[in-house]
Formats: sequence, C-alpha cells, structure tokens
Amino acid sequence: MELRHLRYFVAVAELLNFTKAAAQLRVAQPALSRQIRDLEDHLGASLLDRGPRAVKLTEAGRIFLPEARAVLARAEDATKAVRAITGGGHGQIHIGYAPSPTVELLPCALHAFQGMAPNVRVVLHDLSSEEMIRGLRDGKLDLCLMVRVSEKTLRGLKFEGLREYPICVAMSPNHPLAKKKEITLKQIAAEPLIAFARADYPEYHEMLEAMFKPLGVTPRIVEEHDSAPGLVAATEIGRGVAIVPSVMSFLTGGRLKLRPITPRPATLNVGAVYNPKKFPATLQKFLQAAHEEKSL
Repeated sequence: MELRHLRYFVAVAELLNFTKAAAQLRVAQPALSRQIRDLEDHLGASLLDRGPRAVKLTEAGRIFLPEARAVLARAEDATKAVRAITGGGHGQIHIGYAPSPTVELLPCALHAFQGMAPNVRVVLHDLSSEEMIRGLRDGKLDLCLMVRVSEKTLRGLKFEGLREYPICVAMSPNHPLAKKKEITLKQIAAEPLIAFARADYPEYHEMLEAMFKPLGVTPRIVEEHDSAPGLVAATEIGRGVAIVPSVMSFLTGGRLKLRPITPRPATLNVGAVYNPKKFPATLQKFLQAAHEEKSL
C-alpha cells in the first residue's frame, strides 16, 4: 500500500464518481480504477460499490475513509515539518541566550531575521551558560547566543563570534573613581567587588581570575548576583564596583558610570554556539541575520 492508493481512494470516496476523481487527480480513469482495485486486493475487502449509475461506499469503505484521511493528513504534517527545517520558510526555532551580554545583539538579530523569515517563530530561553550547553546537547535548543566558553566545554559544538566588547569597571556616579577617565587594575583590586554568581557564570569568574593574576591578588568579591538587575542595583547604591562588558551601558543608562580599565583586559567575545551536524537552513538564516544586523 502506498500513499497514492490512499489519495486515489479518498478522491473517489468524496466525489463518488470515477470520472470526476480522475480529472481532479489528473490521471487516466483506467489507471485510477486499477489503483483502487490494487488497494482493495491488498486489504482483502471491497471499498466501493460500483453501480451502473452511481458509486457508493461499502461498509468497509466507510470505516476505511476516515483512517485514510488521517494517514494522508499525518504525512502532510510530516512533510511540512521537514520542509520547515530544511527550507527555512516556516516552523519554529529555539534560541538560548544570556541576557546581559546579548542585550544589543539579540534584538538586532531578531529584527533582521524577521525580515528574512517572517513565518518562522523564534522561541527564546533565558538560561545560564551551563544550561544552554546542556540544551544544545539534549536537542532542546537549536542555537545559543552567549559568551565564548572553553574548547573543553564546547566539545563537538561550534562557537562563531559575533560581537566583541571592551571590559570596563562600573560604579555609582557618586563613587570617587567615577571622576577618572580610566581606572587601573590596582585601584579596582582595592575596592569591594560586585560580581555575577559563580554557579551561573563560571566563565565570568575565569575572566576575573585571569585579569587579576598578573597582580598576584584575588579580587575581593563581597556580593554575587544571578542577574544583571541585581548587580546593577547593588553597584548603583555603592556597595561596590563591578567589572562588566561595555555593552552593559545599554542596561544601565545613567545609573552607573563605566570607565575603561588599564592595562586593557581581553575583550568579551559574544557569539553563537550550535551543533554543526544539526544546522538547517533556518538556523543559517538566523546566524546570517546576527552577523549582518549591527544596530536597529
């Protein structure tokens, strides 16, 4: 039994006329009759009562018709799902993201992607780096926008850089250091530090350790926060200073002062992580949008 047998039967069953069904299917009537006979032989039952003036469904035909329709509908759904993934025209993709580092990148990418694939729904997931990597491996996420992680953490996944941001020190506008044009690492080491939570942002703490290692000191972290709003609020009221990428200015506005650090730390690399073995056309379009759209 093949799908065409079901399509032919459904057409005849709905029109109750072989001539009209053949015209609708654009096949010769003898060929259509032969295919229906083959189907009946396969099932071992007569589906149609062929009278001299009319065609009627037999009892077996009435039972088989809704089942045949269901199989054809399921096949159509499966076809659409595959085309959505391979063609990038419809469907949905699941994107993980780190809120703070992607505050500029994500809206720009979504804006550009909407123009490229207006019928594709983007489902966003606000997650930690560890959760995003796990989601990619489990197949629950299609692509993630995040800070670059170690090659050991990637293991089979690919990182593609999209933006680079200088690392700055953020502080309350009333902080004494806010008057300076740039701040030295030694000056920062003497200040209480507000940081992102180590459990959720291990790469952030790796960055801090690498920055202060040349001084032979460990940063004096007095608070850790699992979100940017918490870190910004604590810094704004003067509980300490925070080391953040320059992109944080999109979130802080005038609430904090961001100053360059000397000597200049390595820039923060933000990009896309994905499984190169599962990278259909839809994701290629999204990545293209993230590359091309620099600002809204």
